[in-house]
Amino acid sequence: MGQIVPDAVERYLASLNRAGDAVVDDIARAGAARELPLVDAEVGALLQVLATAVGATKILEIGTAIGYSGIWLARALPPGGMLLTMEMDPERAREARGNFTRAGLADRVTVIVGDAERMIAKVAGPFDLIFQDGDKHLYVPLLDRLVSLLRPGGLLVTDNVLWDGEVVPGFVRKPARDPADTRAIAEYNERTAAHPALVTAIVPLRDGVSISVKTMERDKDGARGFSRANV
Repeated sequence: MGQIVPDAVERYLASLNRAGDAVVDDIARAGAARELPLVDAEVGALLQVLATAVGATKILEIGTAIGYSGIWLARALPPGGMLLTMEMDPERAREARGNFTRAGLADRVTVIVGDAERMIAKVAGPFDLIFQDGDKHLYVPLLDRLVSLLRPGGLLVTDNVLWDGEVVPGFVRKPARDPADTRAIAEYNERTAAHPALVTAIVPLRDGVSISVKTMERDKDGARGFSRANV
């Protein structure tokens, strides 16, 4: 049984998901066979729904892998929209480019190869949605920079925030995850919950997805106030 959502419930949710197709199914199977850290189709569908809901035209993704989650995000973009996605591994980035081409999305996706902690300083916002699914140790160090790159009313979506339940002390009898990763994610959850520019909720889907909306902005005098941007 899954730690977060029982297997029977996950199977039911999967049976309702009509948003996939042969390309994403094939990529998912290939990723599972290689034990790559890909989101599943239900999280992919959630990403597409969220990007559609905010009318996203510019999206940033940290952690491309082989392009699976990026395909779900890019599908929500209108013609002329852009997904900027970062991947540390050059071979995975090359494979991702091929998968974006297979999905007919190459014209709206740019894959950047390199360390996100370095490359993020070169990125210009604002973005409508940012998906954080990279190195868990970078979740906290990148947080404020990612928030600064969001438009008011934009979404910061983060995967793996429940970490098979291991972020809850004592919940898992025999933890299998790296304790350093667990601590990093637990700290990130605390930071997003308390962040003055964010309102955050966690959806217990698969390994846990946090959804944060940027609600605060500074006026020219440096004072903070709630944005009236539509979400």
